[in-house]
Order: sequence, then structure tokens, then C-alpha cells
Amino acid sequence: MIRSELVEQSRLMMKEGSKSFAAASRLFDHATRERVWLLYAWCRRCDDLTDSQELGGTLGEQNDISAKVEYLRSMTAQALSGNETGDVAFDAFGLVASECGLTLADADAVIKGFQLDAEEWRPQDDYDLMRYCWHVAGAVGVMMALVMGVSRKDSDTLDKACDLGLAFQIANISRDLMEDHAVGRCYIPQKWLNQFKIQPQEFAATTNREQLAAIVARLIKRMEEHAKSSRLGAARLPFRSRWAILSAARIYTAIGREVLSRGSNAWDNRVFTSKIQKLAHVLVAFCEALINRPSPLEIQPRWRRSDLAVGDARNLMH
Repeated sequence: MIRSELVEQSRLMMKEGSKSFAAASRLFDHATRERVWLLYAWCRRCDDLTDSQELGGTLGEQNDISAKVEYLRSMTAQALSGNETGDVAFDAFGLVASECGLTLADADAVIKGFQLDAEEWRPQDDYDLMRYCWHVAGAVGVMMALVMGVSRKDSDTLDKACDLGLAFQIANISRDLMEDHAVGRCYIPQKWLNQFKIQPQEFAATTNREQLAAIVARLIKRMEEHAKSSRLGAARLPFRSRWAILSAARIYTAIGREVLSRGSNAWDNRVFTSKIQKLAHVLVAFCEALINRPSPLEIQPRWRRSDLAVGDARNLMH
């Protein structure tokens, strides 16, 4: 498939798979926008394959995930070798990787997150939670930064890109507590559940809603810390990339804040941002990008990329 066809198919995948990211992606310059679409297509396809869903829709039956993860690795390696895979999303990744210097190690950092789900892994403590967030979102943030032209030598800016991915995933976890529970997943550390006296088998009980709301308050506080840190990295990007990233940050963190504001009713209906709300965030982000004076950090996030991207030195299976 020629480049223009891969780009168009990737654009359509983002349009259907994430209206929030699609809205923000329009703000990039032409070349960056196309590469962001190409990378997103691979991320979306990996997520859909392992979750048995269609473009981020309802989670399907969670079986044979290990085989699916091996398929991801095989297809990604094939794409990176320059061979056509017959799958638009993997071919898109091969293309953007060749243009931006993405590597198999970059991809495998993300695939390891799907591997954890395949192993029916559960986080036991803060470190486990944040390592999972690194794999499924922080590592994607780093690749997005590389696609936007950030040098691999610019470790601090890549750290800040990781921070934004972590913030996004924390918002996701907060919003999707009940959906994840329905398919046998839980990303709240066991130590937290113990502190709030929540038994895993009773996780979704209405009697636990107040405790879950308190857990979400803890999560969203962490989301805010990482999102604020990410703005320092966004400040170093060209204007249009900065505007796009700040827009995405505002749109996505608004989801986390809405979950928090709903308290124990947060999971009665799925939280989303309307078109009007997205437009408002884009306009505010424009002013923020134009002024480009992010507030200095009063508190550094506890977890950094260097803490989390350390291979498998620590066994995440407990």
C-alpha cells in the first residue's frame, strides 16, 4: 500500500477510535499530523486485538491474549524489517518507524503492557500501577515525542512526554473502573484496596462506591501532577505541536476531573467531553501555547521515566 493510502486509513482509524485525539491532531503541521496518525493506528490496532474490541469500543471476550501478544510482536517485527504485513496498522508503524527512527525496543515497551494483561497481572503497590501506566501510555508518549522531532538525547523532554502519557492512562483507569472489572481486570493496587477495605470479589458493589470515589481522588491528584510536569516539555515544542499537545492534555485531563466531580456516581454513565467542550479546550490551549509560560513545578511527580523504564529487573508478577 502506498504512503498516502496508509495515511488516510490511519486518519480514519483515529477519527473513529478517539475523537479527543482526532480533534487535537488537526492542530499539528501537515507532516507531523500524518506521522501521528500512523503511530496511532498501530497503538489502536494493538489495543483492539488484545481487548477483542473494534476501534476502542466495548471490550470483548478476554481469551487467548498471550497468543495475541505474540502476534503483535511478530507483526511489528515484520513491519520494522521493511516487509508488508497485509495489515494497515502494522504497515503504518513500519512506515513511521522508518521516517522517525522508532525501534523494536520502543514498540516492545508498549507491547509489554498487553503482556501483563495476558498474564492476568494485578498491581500490588504504587510502583506496579505506574509501571503498567508506563508500558501502555508513557512509552507511547515517548514515541509521540520522537515523531514530533524530539531528539533521543533530550532525555528531559522525553521524560515530560512520558508524564503526559501517564496522566492520560490514570484518567482512563479512573473512568473505566467498572468496564475493566466486568472483564476481570483491576488496575487499582491491592494495597489501596486493602486500605479502603474493598474485597476484590465485591469491587463493583454499590456499597463500595464512596471508597472508590476516594481512590479516584488519589488517582486524579497524581494525574494532575504528571499533566503539569508535561507542560514543561510541551513548552519546548514548535508552536503547532505545542498547541496540539496542550489541547489533548486539556481534553483528556478534563475527563479525569469529571470523574472526580461525580463522586460515587462517576460510573453510572460513561464520561466524555462534548464537541463544544473540546472546542473550548482547544481555544484555551491556543492562548496557553501562544503565551508559553508554564508554571514551575512545586512538587515533582514521585514516579519518573527512569524509575519505570528499567526493563524487567523487578518482577511484576506477585
